[in-house]
Order: sequence, then structure tokens, then C-alpha cells
Amino acid sequence: MPETVEAPGSSPAEPLLEIDGLQSGYGDVQVLWDVSLSVGRGDLTCIVGSNGAGKSTLLRTISGLLTPRAGSIRFDGEELAGQPADAVLARGIAHVPEGRRLFKGLSVRDNLLLGAYLRRDRDAVQEDLAFVYGLFPILKDRQWQDATTLSGGEQQMCAIGRGIMSRPRLLMIDELSLGLAPRLVERLGEALLQINGTGLTILLVEQDVMTAFEIARQAFVIETGRVSMTGTTERLGSDPKIREAYMGL
Repeated sequence: MPETVEAPGSSPAEPLLEIDGLQSGYGDVQVLWDVSLSVGRGDLTCIVGSNGAGKSTLLRTISGLLTPRAGSIRFDGEELAGQPADAVLARGIAHVPEGRRLFKGLSVRDNLLLGAYLRRDRDAVQEDLAFVYGLFPILKDRQWQDATTLSGGEQQMCAIGRGIMSRPRLLMIDELSLGLAPRLVERLGEALLQINGTGLTILLVEQDVMTAFEIARQAFVIETGRVSMTGTTERLGSDPKIREAYMGL
């Protein structure tokens, strides 16, 4: 069982995403072993751990890119385990993958609008596009530029914006800070807090534990495919085991 470290008097939000006994992997290689966790409605939650711990595999399984071998994935009370990626997206889960995965040859605007390809509410799509441009003004300035020619930080902004354009209820982001300068990571963290402030639930996967704990309020630590600790980021950030293993303190 994972160790739980909770703040005195804290009361978790009503779960939006509930995972129970999840097992997943690639071919003959099993990566996740009986992972159980929940993400509260409206929360900004992070999943941290070393490279290869299974963080990205977890997000890929939730989003339908991988089929779980066992376990349950319930979203707003409905079972999602085994559903294809387009069905998961239609239910309200958007996945910003590691490495951005923008489409070469398409403009920033077109990459953003691809996030809304399942939607038919055209006026609301334009409202969300305006919101993304307000959140990241550089994207509006460069909306006709090939998205893959942007800087790394701008590409991450575009990838997050594309996720927002699906109007999700849960936004999952894999490795926010990967390859980015600290100043850009700080700017993206501020944007996530602003997005979360609208009521959107966010699940952030991050190898940089200090960055994740500065942004998120709740955290799960994954080690070798298992959840080993869970609690508030404030409490986990002061835990000697976490500080020594992941923060070099």
C-alpha cells in the first residue's frame, strides 16, 4: 500500500478520475502494477517519479492509447478502461503528450483548431481560441507560422492550447518542463494555475519534482510502476525521503 501523507484537516475534493488496480505495459513488458489513485474535481494534481517509473505509460493508458491489462479507469463515474482514444477525448479527457507532437506544415492556428475537431459549437470554439490567445499572446502573434518552427517553450504553449481547444473536463500534461529554460517553465506554471482557476481539472506528469510541487496541490509518487506515496505537495515536499531522492536536498 502507498504511504499517505496528508495535511491536518485537509478534505479531498470529490473524485473526477478514479483508477483502481490498473496494470498496463507494452507487449511482453509490464510497466504498471496495480496502480490506484484519484484526482479530485477542480484539483491541480501531479504525478512525479524518476525516468522510466511508468508516469507516461499511465497517461497513455488513461487516454486510450494503451489498453490496460487489468483494473478500472472511472471518469465522472463512467468506466473508460479499454475505450479508444477518440472516445476518451469525447468524454472530456485531453492529453498533451511528451514532446508536444505538433503537426509539421500546419500553422499554429490550424494546430490549435485540430484540438476542436470533434466539436460542432463553432461560436464557442472561437471563444476558446480567443482564450488561448489571451493566455499565450505569442501564439496569436505567430498564428500563421508553421507550429513546428516555434521555440520549445512556444511549442509547449501550442500543445497546451490545442488540449484546451477540445474543451476538456480533465487536461493531462506529460512533462511540462522537458528541455525548457527555468523562465519558460515558470511562465507555463503560471498559465496552468490560470487555467485551473477556471475550474478545469489538471493532471500533470513531471520528472522535475520541485517544479511539479510548486504548481500542484496534490501529488502521487510512482516508483517502478507502483504508487509509493500520496499527499499534499506541501507535506510531501518536506518529507526527508522525497527531498533526498528527488530534490537532491
